[in-house]
Amino acid sequence: MSSPNTGHRDVVTLRHWRPGGPWPTPVLTPEQVHLVDDAAPDIASLIERAGRAVARVAIEVLGGTYGRRVVVVAGPGNNGADGLVAARRLAERGVRVEVVDPEVSSIGECDLVIDAAFGTGLSRRYEAPLLVADQRVLAVDVPSGLDATVGTDLGSNAAGVTVTFGGPKVGMFLGDGPSVCGDVVVVDIGLDLGPAAVRTWMVDDEVARTVLPRRQRSDHKWNSAVRVVAGSAGMWGAARLTAGSAIRAGAGMVVAGGLVPEVPPGLPVEVVGRGTAGDRPEDRVASVLSDLHRFGSLVVGPGLGAGGQTAAAVASLIVESPVPCVVDADGLRFLAGRPEVIAGAVSPIVITPHDGEYAQLVGFAPERDRVDAARRLAATTQATVLLKGPTTVVASPEGDVWLSTEGDERLATAGSGDVLAGAIGAVLACHRGSDIDDMARLIAATAHWHAIAGRVAGRLGVVAGDIVGSMGAARAIIEG
Repeated sequence: MSSPNTGHRDVVTLRHWRPGGPWPTPVLTPEQVHLVDDAAPDIASLIERAGRAVARVAIEVLGGTYGRRVVVVAGPGNNGADGLVAARRLAERGVRVEVVDPEVSSIGECDLVIDAAFGTGLSRRYEAPLLVADQRVLAVDVPSGLDATVGTDLGSNAAGVTVTFGGPKVGMFLGDGPSVCGDVVVVDIGLDLGPAAVRTWMVDDEVARTVLPRRQRSDHKWNSAVRVVAGSAGMWGAARLTAGSAIRAGAGMVVAGGLVPEVPPGLPVEVVGRGTAGDRPEDRVASVLSDLHRFGSLVVGPGLGAGGQTAAAVASLIVESPVPCVVDADGLRFLAGRPEVIAGAVSPIVITPHDGEYAQLVGFAPERDRVDAARRLAATTQATVLLKGPTTVVASPEGDVWLSTEGDERLATAGSGDVLAGAIGAVLACHRGSDIDDMARLIAATAHWHAIAGRVAGRLGVVAGDIVGSMGAARAIIEG
C-alpha cells in the first residue's frame, strides 16, 4: 500500500497485514474508536484476533521464535488484554515471555518489548519504563503516551512498529506521531466501523492511481489548458516553477504571466508568456478573464508581489473565474483577514496555505488539531483547503478530510509550493468537462504525487526545480 520507504525515521510507512484490507484507509479519532468498541457484539473475539495479529507481527520483527525473549507491558484495559493474548500465543510458539505492569520502572535485556500499556484513551502524562539502549519496541494500537488525536508525545517509548486495528489513528500522522510510531501495520480484525461515521481517510498509491486523470487518445492541447497568473519583478522564478510543473503534470497548454504588462522572462519553452493589458488593476483582471473560458483551470498567486494589483482586484479574479481556481502564496495574502469573500465563487476553489498563510487568513495559526483547523477554514471559505505540513491535510467544505503522509524535509525548500500549485492546476484542467466526485481526494492525491516527486529528486540538495523534473518518474511509481 505504501510508496517506497526511504528509511527516514519521521515518515510513517503504512501497510496492511492482509491483502485486500480496507480501501481507502480510514483514519480514526479516539472518540470513534470508543464508539466502535462499545458497539462490538463480541469484544472477546476481537481481542483474541488482535492479540494473534500482534503475535504474528512480533514474530516477523524477531525473525523467528527460537531463543527469543519478549517482555509484554500489559495495562488494565482492552489494550492490555490484546497484549496478554499476544503473550500467550508467543509462549505457545516457544518464546520466553514475561508480562509486567505499566508501573514498572525499567525493563531488562530482551529481544522485544510489546507496549500494551494504554491505548487511544490516554491523554495524561505517561512515565514509560526505562529501556536498555536500542531495545526494540512493538506498540499495540498506539504507543502508550501518544495523544491519538493531535499527536503530542506525553512520555512514550518510540516504537519501531505499531500494530493498529481497523485503521490508523489520526495522531499517528500529526505532531510527534510519525517519530514515535515507526512502521504502522493496519490489521483488519473484523471491526464494524459503521458507528464511527468515518470522515477522514489516507491517500496512498492505490487511491492516487485511481483518481489522478490521464489524457485520452483523442485529446488536444486545449482540453487541459492551464492559465497561470503568477510572478512579478524579482519573483519571475515562481511563475517559471508553477508553469513548468503544470506542463509536467499533464497540462496540454500553459499560458503564464503576472498582473503586469511585462512578459515573464525565462519561462520553459513549452509555456506561452503573456503580459496583461490595462493601466488599472481591475483592467488587468478583466484582460485575464476575457479568454479564461478557453482554459481548464486558473492558478493565482505564486510570486505575484504587491505591485500592479489590489486585494479587491485579485479577489474578483478568484471569485469570477469561470474555471476551477487554485489560490496559493501571494494570492492568499490578498485574502488576508477576509477569506470568506471567496465563499460565493462562480467555480470551485482550492486554497493551499502553510501555517503562516493560514494565520494571515484567519488571524491565528492552526492549533494542534490540524484536521479540525483545515475543516473550519474549508467551511468558512466553501473551498477545498490544502493545509501544508509534514502531513498534508486536505479538507472539503462538507467536512471530509484526506491525509497525505509521504512528504518530508525535501519539500521544505523555496518554490516547492509553487510546484504543487502548478500540479493541482494541471490535474483540475485534465478534468475539464467532467464532474469531480471528490475534490478533496483528488487534491490529496496530487499532494501525494508531489511528495513522491520530492523523494525521487534525491536525498540531499533537492531544490524545487528538481521536483518539477521528477514529476514524470513519480507518476510512474504511483502507476506501479
